Amino acid sequence: MRNTAGVPGDTTRRAAVLGKPIAHSLSPVIHTAGYAAAGLTGWSYTRIECAAAELPDLVAGLGPEWAGLSVTMPGKEAALAVAAQASPVAAAVGAANTLVRRPDGSWFADNTDVAGMVQVLTDAGVVAGAAVTVLGAGGTARAALAAAAQLACSSVTVVARRAAAVDELRPVAGALGVELTPAGWADAHRHLSAGEVVVSTVPRGVADALAGTVAWRAGAVFFDALYDPWPTPLAASAVAAGLRVVSGLDLLLAQAVGQFEQFTGVAAPVEAMRIALRTATTAVPLAES
Repeated sequence: MRNTAGVPGDTTRRAAVLGKPIAHSLSPVIHTAGYAAAGLTGWSYTRIECAAAELPDLVAGLGPEWAGLSVTMPGKEAALAVAAQASPVAAAVGAANTLVRRPDGSWFADNTDVAGMVQVLTDAGVVAGAAVTVLGAGGTARAALAAAAQLACSSVTVVARRAAAVDELRPVAGALGVELTPAGWADAHRHLSAGEVVVSTVPRGVADALAGTVAWRAGAVFFDALYDPWPTPLAASAVAAGLRVVSGLDLLLAQAVGQFEQFTGVAAPVEAMRIALRTATTAVPLAES
């Protein structure tokens, strides 16, 4: 859904990223660079510290100048709940990272993490029919399942430390039409070695010990949702094996592009946004598209 109220030159239009903690967020870097390159001189984008429980009241109190909100952890489920309408993918995943103000003042929820993940995996050479292995079973794993569905992947194996976490993903997989195969952490190295596409969604440090145990499949693609610090040990081992590797920074840019276009109704100046992000994070390479 596009917010057609925004056109170059519009004044007093606001957007922000919500989350807790939020001081580290690079979203303002990306969006502000986009506004400048697109000639949106009256637009501003800020950070707002906001816990999930605080999100409904905060959103309800925003004035008509607010065009959109980016939502990061821990508020993605709360963001979906405050919306009057949601995209099919946000509803299926059960989480929204994007709230767009509609002309009647209500909010529309979307999940551009999914489209962003599809974009970065496609750019890395992933094609329909690939077998996907997802490491972890949290919120980002939900987006990975949706991306696998949109990419028409042949199978999805979810490797997790807790069987209960995989069980929580089953309704999401069902809504997406994805057949999910669970796998235990003890067998993680075997499943990572077999995967044509491996998506790591686990927090910092969780997968480090696996780096020396994986015999990467030739021609595989590895996506690590992390980007700080970079490279992760698992990403470094994938690079050393000659895999195409993409980072969470690539996803951060791709999902922001989708948000920018929905907030403003203007085509995103992707290269300007990429350059701004690259300048702010010189330690992490961004894939070219």
